[in-house]
Amino acid sequence: MNTKWAKMMSSINCGSSEQTPLQARLNELTSSISKVGLLINFLVLVVLLILYFTGKNQDANRKQEFVPGQTMGDNIMNSVGGKIAATVTIISVMIPEGSPIAVTLILAYSMKSLMGDGAMVRKLWACETMGSATTICIDKTGTLTENQMIVTKFWVGQDTVAENWCSSASKFFVDLIWDGVASNSEGSVYNAKPSSESVCRFSGSPTEKAILSWAFSQVSMDMEKIKKRCKLIQGEVFDSRKKTSGVLIMNIMDGTVHVHWKGVAQTILAMCSSFYNRSGMEKDLNKDERKKFEQIIQGMEASGLRCIAFAHKKVCTEAIEERNYRNKIQEDSLTLLGLVGIKELCRPGVNCAVKAFQNAGVNIKMITADNEFTAKAIAKECGILRPEDDASNGAIVTGTGFRKIPREKRPEEVEKIRVMARSSSSDKLFMVQCLKQKGHVVAVIGDGMDNIPALKEAHIGVSMGIQGIEVAKESSDIVINSDNFFSVAEVLRWGRCIYDNIQKFIQFKLTVNIAALLINFVAATSSGDVPLTAIQLLWVNLIVDTLGAFALSTDLPTDLPTYQSTEQTKEVMNKPPVGWTEPLITNIMWRNLVGQAIYQVAVLLTLQVKGESIFRVDEVVNRTMIFNAFVLCQVFNEFNARKLARMNIFKGIHKNKLFLGIIFMTVALQVGMVEFLKRFMVTKRLSWGQWGACFGIVAASWPIAWVIKCIPVPHTPISQLIEKIIQRNSN
Repeated sequence: MNTKWAKMMSSINCGSSEQTPLQARLNELTSSISKVGLLINFLVLVVLLILYFTGKNQDANRKQEFVPGQTMGDNIMNSVGGKIAATVTIISVMIPEGSPIAVTLILAYSMKSLMGDGAMVRKLWACETMGSATTICIDKTGTLTENQMIVTKFWVGQDTVAENWCSSASKFFVDLIWDGVASNSEGSVYNAKPSSESVCRFSGSPTEKAILSWAFSQVSMDMEKIKKRCKLIQGEVFDSRKKTSGVLIMNIMDGTVHVHWKGVAQTILAMCSSFYNRSGMEKDLNKDERKKFEQIIQGMEASGLRCIAFAHKKVCTEAIEERNYRNKIQEDSLTLLGLVGIKELCRPGVNCAVKAFQNAGVNIKMITADNEFTAKAIAKECGILRPEDDASNGAIVTGTGFRKIPREKRPEEVEKIRVMARSSSSDKLFMVQCLKQKGHVVAVIGDGMDNIPALKEAHIGVSMGIQGIEVAKESSDIVINSDNFFSVAEVLRWGRCIYDNIQKFIQFKLTVNIAALLINFVAATSSGDVPLTAIQLLWVNLIVDTLGAFALSTDLPTDLPTYQSTEQTKEVMNKPPVGWTEPLITNIMWRNLVGQAIYQVAVLLTLQVKGESIFRVDEVVNRTMIFNAFVLCQVFNEFNARKLARMNIFKGIHKNKLFLGIIFMTVALQVGMVEFLKRFMVTKRLSWGQWGACFGIVAASWPIAWVIKCIPVPHTPISQLIEKIIQRNSN
């Protein structure tokens, strides 16, 4: 348990009880609404009891309900119980006990749709959390790049050579290159034929496969000949600290013994005292020549290439005895054979995805174990670094440099960092912790072993499903099955759409709550009675929490695959992230829901007071029209909730067949409730004219919504405006 592996595994197996941004907001909203609802209901109960015991209430015979000294105790208990039942009716609609179910329904439907787009969502809240992300930390190898490499440059001496250079080089020098590549390699070649490279299959690390592929295609390496003439005496496997590997081999043909080393160019160059030029002649590696090679290596790294060097030395047979004594392959006074520049291939769609993140206001940070030069080149190619970004302005740091920053200053410095090179798993973990401490919603994208602690620590972890290791996928919240990096931008887009749909539902839900609360409150305090019964309000809650949530959750941009495709997705992806700071209910939502609630209250209270005389109906029919109009108001308000800020609420509605189907089903169920379940719902059948009057009343909510959206609102949240006013008055 004291090994590094065991400590890493124990850290990722610890469960996290941390809430997502949406969960925190919903819990706060639910708590606030419940407290307000209970307070208002308590006030309603107090008012009703005062009206009753002061003799203000009258019974059906227009007589005073309570007469001191005359009213019997049973009648008092029945009347007080009725008042309590009336307030409980209001509580049933005000407390949002069904909101978690409705939000879960939205998340489940969206998660199912997202999984159809090539992503496996392992946690229900993961996609929505991705939509709230303010910073994304991305690993380079296997994430931004394809984990595939190709050799693009080969230097012999201080000159680059073309593909056909082998025909003019000496056989001795070509054989040395063959021996150095084939003998000192952890990769393997299957079905290799010198005449046909296309039938070769290479295995091993991406670097090894790139070198072997290059050796077969450009150096015409013959693996069969090498196996026949070379015998491995000793090998030193790749050392991750020195980043080198070496072998001691014997040429069976002539009995000579050779040392071959391969590794990071700077390290191998330091082990060499001579080099081969383009003609295959050996030359001394003096100070000036060494400086030229260092410049060549730096130039290759600056262009984003991973520079690997090959070195060789012929040793006497006594070296075998010396090896038995020292148990170490000689690693000094070597001769440099050549340098290869290996390029990592960026994934298709990386540039578009990074641009989409940046347009969405999300900070992108690349974290890699590669050197600064390679990291900088790849970051510029992917669009993460701007032309003016470098180490001087803090945009590029190393893991060592990041660890040297004082702990109290790290949260400030982490904002400037765009690329962190030569980083370890602990560096990535510290980066995520600092960003969370700064208040960011952090997403980590990676698929390697060194990314696991960061994937677990972040608010949302994303891994690639094909090339990613199993432990990384188990530590992630979302797995991209196709390994298409642009799918990550699609997850962000879906997450933001889910958040928007939840906001639409919250606006829709609160409009019902506020309208029902005000109607019953005013009616109860004025007449001592409530126009909407408990059964009717429970039916409204069923429509709002289930059918309404399902209808609004279907309004997603599922028809086209890219974020540039529709006006809706452009609007979603070009606005800043919500993070932790933005309130769940925005000023636009407050404007919309208050305007609609006022209209509904005004209309329904008018029906309550003047409905019988206006439509010349009895009390039961009037109550039925109030209930019917209230339900239809919510159905029509679903159209208003589709567009929180846009004037045209019908745009694109013809494409959403499911939304229209749910609306039709809701209206059909309401007709059935009023016309056929009248005894259960305490209603009475309505005539065609009365149905038309109900539809006419609620249809007016559409032009009213258009007028309401013309009212400008400040961007600063209402809570902050109130705080500023209080501070100004206190000063």
